[in-house]
Amino acid sequence: MSQDMATFSGDLSRMWNLQERPSLHHLTWDWWWWLVMLEDKEGNPSGKQLMVLWSTKDNAIVDVNGSPWTPKGRPGIDEDGGTALDGMVCAWWFDGKTMHEPIIKRICKMIAIPDSHPQWPLVDSEKTGLGGGAVIPLLGDDLSMGLKSDLSEFWINLVSDKEMRGENVPTNFKLKLTPWNQAMSTARRASATYAANMGYDILRLHGTKASGTLDGEQVSGTAYFQKVCVQAPSIPWYWGVLHLSDGSYIDWFIPHASLTLSARDNRPWKKRDAGHIALSQGGLFHDAKNKRTEKFAKVTVTKIAGNECEGEHAHFPGAPLPIFEIHMHNGRTDIKLQVEAIERANWTFDQPTRGGLQSHLTYNEYPLKLNKMIVQDENGIRTEAEYEWARGNAEHSWGLLH
Repeated sequence: MSQDMATFSGDLSRMWNLQERPSLHHLTWDWWWWLVMLEDKEGNPSGKQLMVLWSTKDNAIVDVNGSPWTPKGRPGIDEDGGTALDGMVCAWWFDGKTMHEPIIKRICKMIAIPDSHPQWPLVDSEKTGLGGGAVIPLLGDDLSMGLKSDLSEFWINLVSDKEMRGENVPTNFKLKLTPWNQAMSTARRASATYAANMGYDILRLHGTKASGTLDGEQVSGTAYFQKVCVQAPSIPWYWGVLHLSDGSYIDWFIPHASLTLSARDNRPWKKRDAGHIALSQGGLFHDAKNKRTEKFAKVTVTKIAGNECEGEHAHFPGAPLPIFEIHMHNGRTDIKLQVEAIERANWTFDQPTRGGLQSHLTYNEYPLKLNKMIVQDENGIRTEAEYEWARGNAEHSWGLLH
């Protein structure tokens, strides 16, 4: 499972497609999303992190962290599969100690183009239509993301917003994402359809290798990717991912109902966080040691107050950051994790909805420190001590955006 690959595998042919479902006003939301987790030369095992997404939404107006965003209609698609869209590019940067957010928040026109399009400028392979292409914001700076036609590597090019640049925020990000191993770097799709055309479609790469430069300085690490179309109200959820040094992968996902459905502020800790009712439970473990992938339908997440607090730069200085305790089991393998948030990226979304009301979503991402890990299966017990490093990120959202 840990053997490196030359190219990405799986079906990537719809990487640049949008509008594959009939659009639902207020609900349809499309995005490409990368989480890049880099080594820290100062020895911080949690590393440094970059999150970036390119998105569009079917809504007349959405307030994103205080900035009004007014997407103009749904994406327009030409006869060759090129797509023009009104979108946003957003990013945050965790320098190993401090969260800088947003380092990019730009409203702009974008083009999503497959390599089979007549206007595709990069002829780097005899093969086209396998997934090569790019999303290109129409800006003076290069904020593009794409995949070579031979499926050997993605690229991410970014330029941070002028007001965010400084000693610990790079100006230029030039990254390439290359295959890691078969389990991690095979594209996987998931979809569901509910009543009234609601549903979702997700394309994931659970892991890639990452390399490149930040202002000319060489960096390396790993990354996670997903392309998502959601056509449903955004309810609270817990999600998290861990990359381990031997090429293993763990994730968990619990959408839930709780008292936080009515929360309309972005404080990182509330008494109402104490309980939730899981609407579904899911977990995944690509186990490099045993060379197998395991799924889990019995997953619990408990959130408790941690010892780390938000810094002076944050929205609520001194507020405690959470610890997440995760337990997943499937009859053969039992996994217990304790992961601690060491910083927080916080995004708020407010949009008008029916009857003149406002709906709200608070979305938090937390770079993680792995405190404890116990994996027990038929071959014995493993702990966090067996891994040279573990890098990860957790999400917790509340509110109800609709």
